[in-house]
Amino acid sequence: MSSMSSELVQHRNLFLLIFVLGIGGTFQYGYHMSVLNSPSPFIKQFINDTLLRRHGTRITDGSLTLIWSLVVSIFSIGGLIGSTASGYLTGRFGKKKCQMCIAVLPLVSAVLMGLSQTVDRIEMIVAARFLSGFYSGLGINVHAQYVGETAPRKLRGFINATGPLFVTLGKLCGQIVGLKEIFGTESLWPQVLLCSGISSLVQLVALPFFPESPPYLLLVKGDKEGCLKALKQLWGDRDHQPVIDEMLKEQNTQKTGKRMGVLELLKDHSNRYQLLTMIGLILSLQLSGANAIYFYAYDVFHEAGFPEDQIPYVSLGVGAFEFVSAMICSLLIDRFGRRVLLLGGYSLMALTLGLLTVTLAMQEKFSWMPYCSVSLTFTFIFLYGAGPAGATISTCVEIFAQAPRVPAFVISGVFSWVGLYILGMIFPYIVETLQHFCFLLFLSVIIISGTVIYFFVPETKGKSIADISQEFNNLKFRRKRMKPKADGVLCSRL
Repeated sequence: MSSMSSELVQHRNLFLLIFVLGIGGTFQYGYHMSVLNSPSPFIKQFINDTLLRRHGTRITDGSLTLIWSLVVSIFSIGGLIGSTASGYLTGRFGKKKCQMCIAVLPLVSAVLMGLSQTVDRIEMIVAARFLSGFYSGLGINVHAQYVGETAPRKLRGFINATGPLFVTLGKLCGQIVGLKEIFGTESLWPQVLLCSGISSLVQLVALPFFPESPPYLLLVKGDKEGCLKALKQLWGDRDHQPVIDEMLKEQNTQKTGKRMGVLELLKDHSNRYQLLTMIGLILSLQLSGANAIYFYAYDVFHEAGFPEDQIPYVSLGVGAFEFVSAMICSLLIDRFGRRVLLLGGYSLMALTLGLLTVTLAMQEKFSWMPYCSVSLTFTFIFLYGAGPAGATISTCVEIFAQAPRVPAFVISGVFSWVGLYILGMIFPYIVETLQHFCFLLFLSVIIISGTVIYFFVPETKGKSIADISQEFNNLKFRRKRMKPKADGVLCSRL
C-alpha cells in the first residue's frame, strides 16, 4: 500500500494528464456509442415531423429507417476518416497539439445538435454525428499513443488500460444522460451532446499545462532537453538518463529513421508479425460477441420479468458493471500480465457464451431460466471488460516502436471502424437468421482467437521494445525452421 501511495505522489502529474486525455479521448467514443439509444424515438419523430412540414406528406417507415440508419452509420464513416488522418496529423503536429485542435470539434458538434430542433434542420444532426465520429476516431488513436508513450515501464499496463476504462465511462455517462430524468425527453434531447462538449472544454483548458510525449520530443523533434523536462514533469525529479538511452537505442534499431508511413509499414518485414498480431487482436475484440450481448440485453431483461420502463435502468447497471470490470483490469494487468488476461478472459467468455445459448434456448421451459440468462449477461460483460478489452489495447501499444506505432494505429483504426460499420450492417440479419444461436458463431471466433494468442502472441509485461521485437524475431526464425527445404522435397539425383 505504501509503495502504491509513493507511486501516486511521484507520478501525480502523469495521472492528471491521463485524466485530461481520457475525457477528450476514448471517453468521446464510448459516449457517442450509447447516448442516442434512449432518445432515439424522439429523434425519429423529429425527423418525421420535419419532413412532413417540408413536403406536406408523411414519409414511409422504410424511408424513416433509411434516414435513421444514415444518422447512425455516419458516425462510423467519420470515425474511419478521423482514424485514417491520425497518422499524418500526429506525425506533423505531435500528439498534444493534435489533441488540442480536435478538442474544439465536440463543442461544434454540441452546438449543431443543440440548435437542430430550433432551426428545424435534420442536416445538422447528420453533421453533428459525422463530427462526433471524426474526433472519436482521431481521439482514440491520439489518446492510446499519447498515454502509451508517457507511461513508465512498471506502470505501462495500468496506464494503457485506462483507454478502455474511459470508453466504458463514456458509455455509462451516455446512458445516464439519455435517461428521461435528464435529456431523454421530447423537448430536451437536442442537449444530449452537452456533456461531450463540456468534457472537451475542460481538456482544451487543461492540456496546455502538460508536455508533449517524451519519445516524440526526443526521437522525432530531436529535443533532448525538452524530453528530459517532460520526463521530470510527468515522472518526478530524478535521474532519467537510462530512459533516454533506451529511447535512443530503440531509434538506432529501427531501419526506417524518424518517420514511417502506412505503405512503408506494410512493406517492412521487420514489423510484419507485430502488424498481423495487432490486426488479429482488434478483430478478435470486435467479433467476441459483446455487441450481441448488448443487442439481446433488452429481451433477456424483459423475459426475466423486469417492467419495460425499468429496463433502461437495468441496462445502466450493465454499463456500470462494465466500468467496474475495466477498472479491475487496469489494476490487475501489471500484476498478471497481458497474456493471462487475454487467454483467461477469452476462455471464460467462451464458456459463458455456451451457457447463455443454452439458457436462451430454454427460456420458456423453466421459470427460473431467465434469471440465469441475466446472470450470464452480467458475467460476460465483466469478463470482457476485465480481460480482453484492456489487455488488447495495452498489447497493441507495446509491441511497436516509436516509428511504426503511428501508422500501425492508422491501420488498426481502419480495421476497427470498417469492421464496426460492416458488423452493424450485417448483424441484424445474423440475429434474424440464427436468433440466439448467433452466440455459437462468436463462440467459434473466441476459440480460434484464443488458440492464435496462445501460440503467437508474446507477453509484453515489463519488457523493452527491443526484447519484444526479439521475441517476434524468434517466432519468424521458428517458422522458417519448420518449412521443409525445397531441395530435399522436390529434387533428387539421378
